[in-house]
Amino acid sequence: MNSSTIKKLLLLVFTILISTSIYSQNIQLKKFNSIELDNDRYLKIYIPPSYHLDSTKLYPLTVVLDAEYLFDVYVGNAILFAHNEEAPEQIIVGINQNYRDERYEDCSYLEENSYPTTQGVAFYRFIGSELFEYFEDNYRISPFKTIVGNTLTANFINYFLIEESPAFNAFININPSYALDMPTMLQNKVQSLNNENIYYYLNNTKLNIDKWRNSIDTVNSLLSSSENSKFKYKFDSFDNSSTTASIGQAIPSALAFIFEMYSAISKEEFETNIKDLSPPDAIAYLENKYVEIEYLFGSNLKIREQDIFAIEPIILDKENGDYLQNFGEMINKLYIESPIGDYYIGRYYETGNKLKLALKYYKSGYMKLPEGDPNANGYYENIERVLNKRDGTYIEPIIEN
Repeated sequence: MNSSTIKKLLLLVFTILISTSIYSQNIQLKKFNSIELDNDRYLKIYIPPSYHLDSTKLYPLTVVLDAEYLFDVYVGNAILFAHNEEAPEQIIVGINQNYRDERYEDCSYLEENSYPTTQGVAFYRFIGSELFEYFEDNYRISPFKTIVGNTLTANFINYFLIEESPAFNAFININPSYALDMPTMLQNKVQSLNNENIYYYLNNTKLNIDKWRNSIDTVNSLLSSSENSKFKYKFDSFDNSSTTASIGQAIPSALAFIFEMYSAISKEEFETNIKDLSPPDAIAYLENKYVEIEYLFGSNLKIREQDIFAIEPIILDKENGDYLQNFGEMINKLYIESPIGDYYIGRYYETGNKLKLALKYYKSGYMKLPEGDPNANGYYENIERVLNKRDGTYIEPIIEN
């Protein structure tokens, strides 16, 4: 084993230890008396470390069924994704269902029509009514809600999707054992979605039993052909994984898919959504991305600098730089201490030969640089160039082919 591999393993171990430490400090075990179920249910509740530091911040809610098996895996991945700014911090509630095999009654359905039994309806109401009300009354919850299930519980979570107004925004279906009529129910529902975006993750593995594998493939065939822009869909096939092993692959893949909008602009997002936009549309796209992040996830993020730089080529190269001023003003609102916004505004005025204003903004940007900043010479060159243009001593550099 080489030193590079050892370093990677040590980093992984360190990350796991840190995640475990954070997790253990922010976990609550709660006995919940359910009127709908007429008994006590045990919940695991994860509260992010920042929750008590900012009394105004809202958090997406995730409900994890089969909590004895799925909760720790989901929380560990959620902590890691949030740490790397690839997902918002979440409040996560796990419902224990395996102490007395409650999952089989909780998620039972009628063979003749695939709808929940009386006990299944009670469990449905427990989640959609009692749990929602409890968390909305006692925690700061954002509008975005996710539900996670595995095999039988993965079939059950779809009842929240096929209702008239889905109670969840995102559905993580891990190796679902679909009821007979569920594929048709899903197909019909997906075609009629017209309000909020729905994120639907599904996986399969060749090692699933034939009945599960075939029904999952059927659902994938139906859903992948959907042309409804409100339905966001991802399917994974883990060909060499067992049903159990695929859980650890499915959850991070689902998180990356569902919270892609929260992440910084990726190469794929740029190529698909931004590359061909005009400068004003690119600026609007960036601003709207962060408005949507705040609305859905409760995360009042400043636009990341790397996202600003992602659209920079569009602003510079299209429409003769006419939107450099708008771009610079947007940056100055976000990062008033940074010289970058002043640089773009200065460049805008220099391009229009308004040298007095260009000099003002170049000087303003230069004054923001800390002593010894390696970019200082480059910023001062802008000032010198404009001074020379004003005095008539500037010579345009010759660019050789």
